[in-house]
Amino acid sequence: MTFRRRQVLALTLAAPFGLVLKPALAAGRADVSREVLLTWHKLILQLVRHTATYVPPVAARAFAYVGISAHEALASGNPALRSLAGQVTDLAPPPARGPGAYDEPCVLHAALQAAVGGLFSNTGPTGQRAMQAMGRKMGALASAGIDSAAVDRSVAHGQAVARHILAWADADGGAVIENMGFPRDYTPGTRAQDWVPTSLIRLQQAPLLPDWGSTRTFVIPSVAALDAPPHPEYDEAPGSVFRGFAEEVYDTGRGLTDEQKLIARFWSDDPMLSPTPAGHWISIVMQIADRDALPVETIAATLAKLGIAQADAFISCWSTKFRYNLLRPVTYIKRVIDPAWEPLLITPPFPEYTSGHSTQSGAASTVLTAALGDGFAFEDATNVAEGLPVRSFPSFAAAAEEAAVSRLYGGIHFRFGNEAGLTQGRAVGAYAAALQTEA
Repeated sequence: MTFRRRQVLALTLAAPFGLVLKPALAAGRADVSREVLLTWHKLILQLVRHTATYVPPVAARAFAYVGISAHEALASGNPALRSLAGQVTDLAPPPARGPGAYDEPCVLHAALQAAVGGLFSNTGPTGQRAMQAMGRKMGALASAGIDSAAVDRSVAHGQAVARHILAWADADGGAVIENMGFPRDYTPGTRAQDWVPTSLIRLQQAPLLPDWGSTRTFVIPSVAALDAPPHPEYDEAPGSVFRGFAEEVYDTGRGLTDEQKLIARFWSDDPMLSPTPAGHWISIVMQIADRDALPVETIAATLAKLGIAQADAFISCWSTKFRYNLLRPVTYIKRVIDPAWEPLLITPPFPEYTSGHSTQSGAASTVLTAALGDGFAFEDATNVAEGLPVRSFPSFAAAAEEAAVSRLYGGIHFRFGNEAGLTQGRAVGAYAAALQTEA
């Protein structure tokens, strides 16, 4: 990293993490709750980007638990909302409110502060300072003009809800990430079709999170129930189906248009350089929430369902990846077609089939279509700060399809891995979309 880049990064993180906190001028309490919810999520997007262990499956897990914490905090005081307890795996009802007056923004802020602090306890010193600063600023915003006894009562309840969610999260098998997610001992496959490392980095000679498929799911009945069908049979012979898919990646990569290169980079969402694929879709919801002035209850329920869908999508996808253990296009192409070929994007360190981007995008688009409507047009400015233009989409399905094909343009997935991933993700998303958040 250059000195100039370090300077810019330090200035960005110091604010905290580049966030501008807007005052809620003469806002009603619902508007304050909305500001609390969105501003905490803006910080979470930055924490994901700057916390080393927050690779895509781990980030999706965090978004799910934060989203559930926010919804449960709101539902505990609103009879029009329905708790997710009993609807998602092993979640017992959170603590009920006791007697006395409660303030909703204070409850929501306390729940988010505690949930984010617990889920990102391993972030670095800058992230810790950012969480502390956000806690002070959002706490002051939420409690301004509110009776101190109500504030104390509300904060205690919000923290109790978050503790309940965090204790549930700790038992899912994904709470501890060791060695950056790479196993210390790994036995590679011996078949010609098996995944082999594509990176020279020593840590990445083993694949990322090979056991993630055994993480407890939120809503899908089992990973086996939503597994993808077998991919085309591995074959190196000219004219074979498998080689045809590889030749498509090769030919596409050699003739990429500027638009295809842009699409590949727009959806790349690399860990430590972005809020990851899950964070990209969270960002889309937040942009829509601002544009359409969605009420806080709608935002919270949508973010909870979206996080759940993406978390389960990654669990399902990772189970499939390590069941088939398929090599990446770059391995096949260098071995069979052209040893000098290089993809546009850096190939991630884990098996190909199915595509994680495609699976979680299929899940996300299914949830958002159910929540906001089919043919819901929107603009996505997630990557403007990275020098990439705003992109417009006529629907969530269209965005998911572009996210999927972007992996073909990037040279890191076969078309069949993208298409099977979309199908797998849509099946996962249907379960999350069916969750009831209204009484």
